[in-house]
Amino acid sequence: MPRPTLELWERPTVLIERVGQREVVTAACPIALARDLAPGMAAAHARALVADLDVREADPEGDQVWLERLALHAVGRWTPIASPSGPDGIWLDLTGATHLFGGEARFCRRVLRFLARLGFTARIAIAGTAGAAHAFARFGGEPVTILPSGQEVSALAHLPVAALRLEGEALASAARFGLERIQDLLPMPRGPLARRLGLAALARLDQALGRAAEPIVPVIPFEAPEVSRRLLEPIGTPEAIAQVIADLVGDLVLVLERRGLGVRTAMITAERVDGADQHLSIGAARATRDGRHLKRMFGLRIDRLEPGLGIEAMRLTVPHSEPLGARSGAALLADENVPADLAPAVDQLTGRAGEGAVFRLGLEQSDVPERAVRRLAPLVDPEGWPVWKRPVRILRQPELLTHVVALLPDHPPRRFTWRGKAYRVMAGDGPERIHGEWWRTDRELWAIRDYFRVEVEGGQRFWLFRRGDGVEAETGDLSWHLHGFFG
Repeated sequence: MPRPTLELWERPTVLIERVGQREVVTAACPIALARDLAPGMAAAHARALVADLDVREADPEGDQVWLERLALHAVGRWTPIASPSGPDGIWLDLTGATHLFGGEARFCRRVLRFLARLGFTARIAIAGTAGAAHAFARFGGEPVTILPSGQEVSALAHLPVAALRLEGEALASAARFGLERIQDLLPMPRGPLARRLGLAALARLDQALGRAAEPIVPVIPFEAPEVSRRLLEPIGTPEAIAQVIADLVGDLVLVLERRGLGVRTAMITAERVDGADQHLSIGAARATRDGRHLKRMFGLRIDRLEPGLGIEAMRLTVPHSEPLGARSGAALLADENVPADLAPAVDQLTGRAGEGAVFRLGLEQSDVPERAVRRLAPLVDPEGWPVWKRPVRILRQPELLTHVVALLPDHPPRRFTWRGKAYRVMAGDGPERIHGEWWRTDRELWAIRDYFRVEVEGGQRFWLFRRGDGVEAETGDLSWHLHGFFG
């Protein structure tokens, strides 16, 4: 729910809009809110309360343009499904997307920082239903609220009835009957509740609690290719769904060829007869319009579609595409010197194991080994590997060794015990000295690690290090640790 930041206002400012024969405050800056001015108040009353009030005309059309631009940005950068929500918010369907940003909490912080750079503050809520997310974003009071799925009933109970997006007449009826909180509505029989507040209020309650579907109509960039099929009768079998997807892919390939585009992200929307739309998304490591490859990727995930009582229409959209020109005939001939294209294999592995399971390792600018590696996209070529050999597997945190026998200061250990098992070292190489990053913490100002590659009886090869140089006490406590494995 974006709103201008405090620093933009030098004096109390409100936006007004004419409703019938009167002017009404539609928005107020933080300074005006602190002086008891609020949306819904008559403009004449606001002027009487605050002498130096800055009154400006509201621009609902301009606000809607801003929200649509933000939603289009979200479609291109965050999630394929985004849509404006009322006059001051945006829906984001984050299903299967937040892991790309390190989880829901990190994604929320990223969005807040992005909006802050644009001059807005916001409140973000993530919940299992759109109605619950809407309620907590506007009435929760916290900058970020993450509600675990299935807890909508207990979490929404203490919120006011207005959090259900009821119309003015329904809110007035609720106040007349003394219904102030959502928990007041839950124990009431549905018939009397519908007579008092209306069927629309009952539908909003069901949507917030997950009892009724509330599909989000996403914004789609103008240039986004899209094909659709409306079926003569609902379908529900995997074979029928796969056939419709194959037909959609065939239609899409023709559209992509005419526009010279390739798919990076594609999304199937299946419209069920009960109104609960199903979505199925795939991503390609490199732009493609190979129909067989697209069908294969959708086939790996087709079991995630729940047809329910039947699917009556399907739509295939490409939210993220890239230019893809024609290939020359010579490129189709076998050539031993041309490396194989890994993109199709990466796409299939991603479809089976998940998007976060396929990656490459790249070098981070750090001397400390556990900080020096980061994940890269599967097709990115890593650069800048250190001259010293690194193990194929590094532990997330070094593990302490006990009963270590070693000559100081520059010799590898002769014996050590790790996880309760004793090892005898047959050969060793080192040390490789790594200093602590003194600019991070004071503890690393004089810290030193001496790394050794050792081979033990049985042929196992370990990567060990000793804290300290063996001479100066402030460099380390001379404890030994295991950090990785070779081979």
